Amino acid sequence: MTLFGGLLAPVTLVYSLPGTPAATAALLLNFEAVATTLIAATIFREWVSRRVWVALGCITASCLLLTWNPAAGLGLSLPALGILLTCLFWAVDNNLGQRLSAKDPLLVISVKGIGAGTVTLLVALTAGEHLPATATAAAAMAVGFLCYGGLTSILFLLALRGIGAARAGSLLAVSPFFGVLFSLLLFAELPAGAFYVALPVMAIGAWLMISEEHSHPHRHPGVVHEHRHRHDDQHHDHDHEAGDPPLSAAGEHSHVHAHAELAHEHPHQPDIHHRHLHRR
Repeated sequence: MTLFGGLLAPVTLVYSLPGTPAATAALLLNFEAVATTLIAATIFREWVSRRVWVALGCITASCLLLTWNPAAGLGLSLPALGILLTCLFWAVDNNLGQRLSAKDPLLVISVKGIGAGTVTLLVALTAGEHLPATATAAAAMAVGFLCYGGLTSILFLLALRGIGAARAGSLLAVSPFFGVLFSLLLFAELPAGAFYVALPVMAIGAWLMISEEHSHPHRHPGVVHEHRHRHDDQHHDHDHEAGDPPLSAAGEHSHVHAHAELAHEHPHQPDIHHRHLHRR
């Protein structure tokens, strides 16, 4: 996670952004949802419906259209390809993060951030970069905490725990549209003609992904584990011992607990309690 999500992805993105219009770059970031879902489905065996495969096709087609540049040597924009590579790095990070999603998110993100930040700083200093002014560094750290490496990463790790990598990546596909909106408000440049064709196709793909529903009879084997949980679902009706922590104001707590074997049917996502196999 530190290597792919904290080091390779942001460095690749920083070098790719100057050669790509802001709105186009924001829209290309939707490829993260495609790459995340592909890795989740093919390597980690998360269930993906036909609806989602159609959505992935729409988003991929839009990304290819935005990457096409007749003036380039191979007909493809290298900066745009760099953004797609960034999305692939983040997709690896997302799927690895899903494996750790039951752990303390603050600890996981702290280790990732400190490791990636230290390595990136050393690489920058070795390359001859100079430290920015104090005010600039403070502003960058505030934005990073809110939008990239701090609060957002913790919330995303909690989403990975609750709905799995493929579905969390699907919901993440909404965020680039906000990036497009702000880019049009902040920058005077207008996107090229291909952008206006790719935008509605990508919007259709994002809508197909976030509106998916999934329900079928499934079985939960008995398991003992620990994670933060509530007691308002069908999986956490266990008894408590004297040493278990009290519920927080939000009705949550964390302790080692057991799940008895259970077979039932209800709408669900591939969270840490629903990583079962599916019949094709």
